[in-house]
Amino acid sequence: MQFLLAFIVVGPLIGAAAALLPAPPGLKGKSPDQAVLRHGVTVTGTILAAAIVLALGFDHDQPSKMQATTDISWIPALDVRIHLGTDGISLPLLVLTALLTFLCALYSYFKMPEGPSPKAFVALLLVLESGTLATFAVLDLLLFFLAFETVLIPMYFLIARWGGAGRRAAAWKFILFTLLGSVVMLLGLLLVGLQAGTFDMLALATDNGRGLSLSVQVIAVLAIGVGLAVKTPMWPLHSWLPDAHTAAPTVGSVLLAGVLLKMGTYGFVRIVLPIAPDGMQVFAPYLAAFAVVGVVYGSLACLALARPGSKGDLKRLIAYSSVGHMGFVLLGIATMTPTGVNGALFANIAHGLITGLLFFLAGAVKDRYGTADLDTLAGATGAALYGRAPRLGGLLAFAAVASLGLPGLAGFWGEMLALFGAFDPADGLSRPAFLTFMAIGGLGTLLTAAYLLVVVRRVCMGGPRPAGEARLADVQGYEVAAWTPLVALTVLAGLWPAVLLGLTDPAVQKLLAGGKA
Repeated sequence: MQFLLAFIVVGPLIGAAAALLPAPPGLKGKSPDQAVLRHGVTVTGTILAAAIVLALGFDHDQPSKMQATTDISWIPALDVRIHLGTDGISLPLLVLTALLTFLCALYSYFKMPEGPSPKAFVALLLVLESGTLATFAVLDLLLFFLAFETVLIPMYFLIARWGGAGRRAAAWKFILFTLLGSVVMLLGLLLVGLQAGTFDMLALATDNGRGLSLSVQVIAVLAIGVGLAVKTPMWPLHSWLPDAHTAAPTVGSVLLAGVLLKMGTYGFVRIVLPIAPDGMQVFAPYLAAFAVVGVVYGSLACLALARPGSKGDLKRLIAYSSVGHMGFVLLGIATMTPTGVNGALFANIAHGLITGLLFFLAGAVKDRYGTADLDTLAGATGAALYGRAPRLGGLLAFAAVASLGLPGLAGFWGEMLALFGAFDPADGLSRPAFLTFMAIGGLGTLLTAAYLLVVVRRVCMGGPRPAGEARLADVQGYEVAAWTPLVALTVLAGLWPAVLLGLTDPAVQKLLAGGKA
């Protein structure tokens, strides 16, 4: 198990280096491009298989215990260690990252985005996977920062080189926002490590802030929180996200929404909550306020984009929906209660599955129509996907109702638990304030349902296909292979939420109790 987790983190880096080498003559297939794309599928598939084996070998009777740990001294002068491990909080995120990266590699094998050499594309995809997996596996603050930053460069190039219109400006905006936030975050991490005398996240969590004064905790939470909030993204630090999603290739959008946004919220749970609880309590009401404003703002922006005549872009609309959904995650974290934090972690996974599927579908619609403009997609008859590509239309409707939180699907439980957490926040937090936040969040769920149903009505429904108008290519075999796992897991998590909550709850209870089970 110890070796397996290290392999999951390092394996994609080795695969990225191998992708840049010439393919052996017997493995070239029809062309070198096909060979390197097949290499990407093989490496990501191997990492996914290893993640599944890790999950199966995980001791589910002790999900609060850090398992598969590696602890090796790296920089003795700073007491920086190569410290890896996984528990019930990080394990689902590791599996989700491995799954989405494999599905993106599989999709790209059949539908490679237009751009430069596939060699660079596959290498960047694997570096991105390694950095994301490392973020969820490392247990040292400085290693966390290095892993957190590793993903920026590959995502920048995926947008700038393989993206659509406006890709360079979107890529620059993405990297400038996230780098500036990360600089502030690094200062906060250094403050915590130097004041506490260690960068070890487990030791700091067990200490539960007792070695840090209130003023140090407040400054640390503010600095670290800014960097994490940019990546989440929290309103009003979200403005890089719609441009990045609109310009990114399909697989870039899937990974950006499905796993990169989770790095910010994971940092709040793994670092801020247990290491600086008193500082977090000072800022929790403000975090909750920004979160619910983001919920309403994201929904209103989506309603404006969905309105006829607004020239709204489907990918941009899904991006703004992420601002709202991640607002529920932040609200759950801000309650500082087991119920709220469990809801946040559940909503994290649900958002990765559902929004990943939505971006896959939006990319497929754009490929078929040549545009993601909602007015063009709707057309004169009020939309035609049910009539022109019924399976694609049905999948888009399914993903939309899952995203709006329909009971029985994954999107329901996380948002409901976040609102329940706000109903009864942690001791020391103002209950009237959080009841207000809960009410505003509840309004956000109604607005979410409104804009998603408008999208389904405009893009999927409508009159019969006009005579002489060609049918669109419906869902292809490779699309079925890439999308079916997301559909199945969305249903499974909705019908059997204990699969996730049974993992996260003991770990969250221990985390909030200062490392005591």
